[in-house]
Amino acid sequence: MYIDFYGLKELPFALTPDPRFIYFTPSHTEVMANLHYGIESGKGLIVVTGEVGTGKTTMLRWVMKRLDRTVMVAYIFNPRLSVTEFYQHLATLFDIRNWETKSDLLFELGKVLDSRHSRGLRTVLIVDEAHGLSPQVLEEIRLLCNFESDTAKQLQIVLTGQPELRDVLNYPELRQLKQRVALRCEIKALPNVEETAQYINSRLKVAGAQYADIFSPGAVDYIFRCTAGIPRAINNLCDNAMLNGFAASEQIISRAMIQEVAETFDVLPRIAKVEERESPARIFPAASRAELWSIGKGNGNGRHSEPVDEPSEFVRISLEPDADIIFNEHARSDSETSIDELGAAFRHSGLGRGNNGQSL
Repeated sequence: MYIDFYGLKELPFALTPDPRFIYFTPSHTEVMANLHYGIESGKGLIVVTGEVGTGKTTMLRWVMKRLDRTVMVAYIFNPRLSVTEFYQHLATLFDIRNWETKSDLLFELGKVLDSRHSRGLRTVLIVDEAHGLSPQVLEEIRLLCNFESDTAKQLQIVLTGQPELRDVLNYPELRQLKQRVALRCEIKALPNVEETAQYINSRLKVAGAQYADIFSPGAVDYIFRCTAGIPRAINNLCDNAMLNGFAASEQIISRAMIQEVAETFDVLPRIAKVEERESPARIFPAASRAELWSIGKGNGNGRHSEPVDEPSEFVRISLEPDADIIFNEHARSDSETSIDELGAAFRHSGLGRGNNGQSL
């Protein structure tokens, strides 16, 4: 492996949600503040959303490791549960054994929550990947919010999930649950190249790196372009690039090495394509265009000093202020054309004749 080659003590870019490697962006700090405030103040229901790979699970595990040992935490990481399986899982997590029916379970759970709340202790239920919960289970979670005293909720519930969780909460049948949400916050991707560089250096430092310039500035820039600042995608690119660097005996990871890995994983930056359009169809036949062109080059009385060839095409009109309109690099005539002359040109062009050839 490349650990010794780069002077590390462990893998810096593993895809596991190790809370030791958490990197606090402004949005992470905001989410932490909301969780701390919501749990401590007994707010009840907190919703945290974030795009795939932004570090939601890592953040949750960081929080759980730092909660006081008096806080009882039940953590559900697999949302694909029926209502019955959900309550069975809940009973196991809260160590409730003497129950046979849902009514028995809720009664025993109520005694546990009331006892802990009366002693000033917090009880927290965390459901990860909550966007995958069925509406039926989400409705049961809403009913769990009814465990409360006159002044505070006895059970604090944290739902985390992908942005689709917001859409789920907008289901008409879940409008009561949506109204119970006390706090909402969002974990966002790394916003720019500078934050991406700090994220990479932070993980290298935790892994024991003696120097932080293993990735060249060009490599970091390309990593951000490929990943749009998603930490999990950054980890995957960096891990594979370091493996390739070790194989090639390269101490510095270059942009070309990142590009090679990005191409292998099909995460090359997307380049917006310019929409191709066909040229617009002409609205005048050749004879009419020639006659109109002649009028534009005339001296105001319909006579011309010399014959004028038909222009091959119209050129672009300048949009700058006070600029003359240009056709085939000849300036527009300053003399005005009379109404009679325009009428004559219109009749000669054929546009002024009806189906029977008579003038209109």
